[in-house]
Amino acid sequence: MFEFSWPWLFVLLPLPWLLRLLKPVPSEGSTRLRIPGFAKLNLASQVAQQHTRGISVFEWLVWALLVCAIANPTWLDEPITLPNEGRDIMLAVDLSGSMTEQDMAYQGQYVDRLTMVKAVLSDFIEQRQGDRLGLILFGDTAFLQTPLTRDVKTVSQMLSEAQIGLVGRATAIGDALGLSVKRFASKDESNRIVVLLTDGQNTAGNLDPEEALLLAREEGIKVYTIGVGSDNPRGFSLFNMGGMSGGSLDESLLKRIAEQTGGLYFRAKDVAGLQQIYQELDKLEPISADEQTFRPQSALFYYPLLIALALISLRVIFTTAKTFRQEA
Repeated sequence: MFEFSWPWLFVLLPLPWLLRLLKPVPSEGSTRLRIPGFAKLNLASQVAQQHTRGISVFEWLVWALLVCAIANPTWLDEPITLPNEGRDIMLAVDLSGSMTEQDMAYQGQYVDRLTMVKAVLSDFIEQRQGDRLGLILFGDTAFLQTPLTRDVKTVSQMLSEAQIGLVGRATAIGDALGLSVKRFASKDESNRIVVLLTDGQNTAGNLDPEEALLLAREEGIKVYTIGVGSDNPRGFSLFNMGGMSGGSLDESLLKRIAEQTGGLYFRAKDVAGLQQIYQELDKLEPISADEQTFRPQSALFYYPLLIALALISLRVIFTTAKTFRQEA
């Protein structure tokens, strides 16, 4: 369907005619600015003649096109109904230095923990159609990378662009959980879920994990915690001399957070361990919401604008060529 966003702007159509009525006609002798060649071209007479002859059809056409452009013509597509059931899930992903440890088996080779997390979570995110997802990244502190949204492609893109050290190389579990709780403060009618993924223990941040746990319990937020890291140490890491054998992972804290909030704890030693959370979250009953619809729209203002500019350009070219022919 075609419509104008601001149709009331068409009241500007008679504006040139009104200005012509109100503006006095200049006389030849009233021109104060003297420019060489002005008298020769007799421009003052031309201006006076323009006021006496009225406004041409060409000028009315250009003005009408410009008014049409600023009225913002828009094409509206058919209404699209948004999903009215879903869950609110906040993903909190650890970007500490130890996530560079290459001890995770993925597609026949060993990769670092963050690479494996990105690969598996990207697939998980794409399956969350109808859910609202948010992304929190944490290291020395935690920050919101993506607020809750149904645009899962954006969340996946933000996760893929995350890099180790982006927010420091320590692990602020308490800050990550506390920020997740804060983002859910105004979301009463939803399945409020936090998926907290880390490979270490709380070593930084302003909020103690126990305090953050208390806040999550008070708000009724379920926290699913995931401990990442293989039991088989491999290679060498600047952040973990000789590899990680799971000793630096504070499993007791992660288990306590999950149990006291009604969630579950998972140990992700490989891809299969991390994928277990898919089925568990799918078991949660989606929360119904009011049905929402929207209509995709395409702006068309540039069509009348380009036509007006093209007409003006052709008029200038035609007038200039005619002047040169007369002088030749």
